[in-house]
Amino acid sequence: MSTRAVHIEVIETMSASSCINALRRFFAIRGPARQLRSDRGTNFVGANSNLDAAMEAEEESVNTYLCSQKCTWVFNPPHASNMGGSWERMIGTARRILDSMLLQAGRSKVTHEVLCTFMAEVTAIINSRPLIPVSSDPEAPLILTPAMLLTQKSGTPPAPPADGSETSLLKHQWKRVQALAETFWARWRREYLNVLQARQRWHERKRNLKEGDIVLLKDRQARRNEWSIGRIMKTFPSDDGLVRKVDVNVASHHPPKTYLRPVSDVVLLLEAETV
Repeated sequence: MSTRAVHIEVIETMSASSCINALRRFFAIRGPARQLRSDRGTNFVGANSNLDAAMEAEEESVNTYLCSQKCTWVFNPPHASNMGGSWERMIGTARRILDSMLLQAGRSKVTHEVLCTFMAEVTAIINSRPLIPVSSDPEAPLILTPAMLLTQKSGTPPAPPADGSETSLLKHQWKRVQALAETFWARWRREYLNVLQARQRWHERKRNLKEGDIVLLKDRQARRNEWSIGRIMKTFPSDDGLVRKVDVNVASHHPPKTYLRPVSDVVLLLEAETV
């Protein structure tokens, strides 16, 4: 909830036992949690009940156990999926893409190992999204991401090249994973950027983009896990005073380049007044 990071687990069945195992794997990798929040999925409620029964068998209530671990489990009210918006926003977008991709791929073509590795790649893609800039240096902008908060490391490993031929994908499972990851990256990035940028008619005046604003550039040729973050160097107001095109300097490109882009192709991350 603090890092806005996503953790995806592959489970065998939608049962309480699989849910508990997934929780144990999560705690083993990420450390103990202070609070769990979820909807009222049958496997979640069942897992909570099974934990409660297990603790009662040992003459200790689950509440006492959770308090000793400084952890609580909070369920949303029934039929209130909107109350999980802070986490459903990312998961819902990823789930829609994964549903369509895996239905097209077919169950027989995706092994358990491929699926687990693919879910790890999906997690890395989602957690590489930019949150806010933490550096005002236009020559070396540092963008905070959920992955940086989790790993305490900046940057992402480059994606290995994947041969897209059908023969190569069938022969090498790792290439199959990379092909799936590239497809997910293209679809998810497009949907995520549309979520960031609201489409509204200009019935009333909005704040114009200004020189010095930190923006996210919609770079259609960006590689996986790469986000083109830039600073607006110049604005071009129209006759009515509205800015519809800007010059954006992207320092992450080597060498740094300046692009002329319409405002529909940039997403404001941080206003110049707050840099």
